[in-house]
Amino acid sequence: MPAAIFTLSAFGDEIIDDLAIQLEVLAAENVRYLELRGAWGKNVLDLDHDELQRARTMLDELDFGVSAIGSPIGKSDLSQPAVFEMERLERAIVAAEALNTRLIRVFSFFVPQDQAAQNREEILERMGQLTRRAEQVGVILVHENEKDIYGDVPQRCQDLMQSINSPSLRMAFDPANFVQVGVRPMEEAWPLLADDTIHIHIKDAVFADSSVCPAGEGDGAVPELLATLVERHYEGFLTLEPHLKIAGPAGGVSGADGMQVAIHALRQLLDTLSDIDVK
Repeated sequence: MPAAIFTLSAFGDEIIDDLAIQLEVLAAENVRYLELRGAWGKNVLDLDHDELQRARTMLDELDFGVSAIGSPIGKSDLSQPAVFEMERLERAIVAAEALNTRLIRVFSFFVPQDQAAQNREEILERMGQLTRRAEQVGVILVHENEKDIYGDVPQRCQDLMQSINSPSLRMAFDPANFVQVGVRPMEEAWPLLADDTIHIHIKDAVFADSSVCPAGEGDGAVPELLATLVERHYEGFLTLEPHLKIAGPAGGVSGADGMQVAIHALRQLLDTLSDIDVK
């Protein structure tokens, strides 16, 4: 049995809004999982019952799976009432059930960095509410470190994991996002978060100007991350979120050509590793 089993996935809406073309581009690159964030110009949480069923049919016909619901839950500020994100979680749960995944990507609320400490208890309370609901229905919230949210630096990510202390709240580790807040991913973040990480986003960036680049070309230490995952016998997703053309707070755009560049860069890194199975 290989030391690690890596299953490739991608945010297809970085290619185009049309789900059929998303799947066509990914299938041509032998990527058979989608991290569904958007389709047909809609966020995944805004897809109605018929649209979710249409998506499921298209996925099944092309032998695709869904790695996670790429929800925007937690990409809001604390001026919103708590029920706002609880209601969005209910829609994410419906989408997860319809699309046969147990993972839902979340964030931990926008907060000014000089106000993180005084907002900590409120954020823990809200994240705890979301997690308890996830526990009830058997889904796992994967928290992505993202610039300008509470959990954008490793210490606060660790605080979330330890304080809430639930198998239904785990980490989606994004090396580029750490670079963009001045953190060295493998030296400063990984030692604190390795044991809580169950999901990986493949994106790279450079310290000099925070620009995003293909995996292995920046300061995100993606080759070191992959090698460490092999050593830890990781079995899970490597989800491409390249942001090679546009990187913004609501998501990113790579286009078909950018996604292909990102996939090829990742595969080149994987080709240097031994004792792995790539799916």
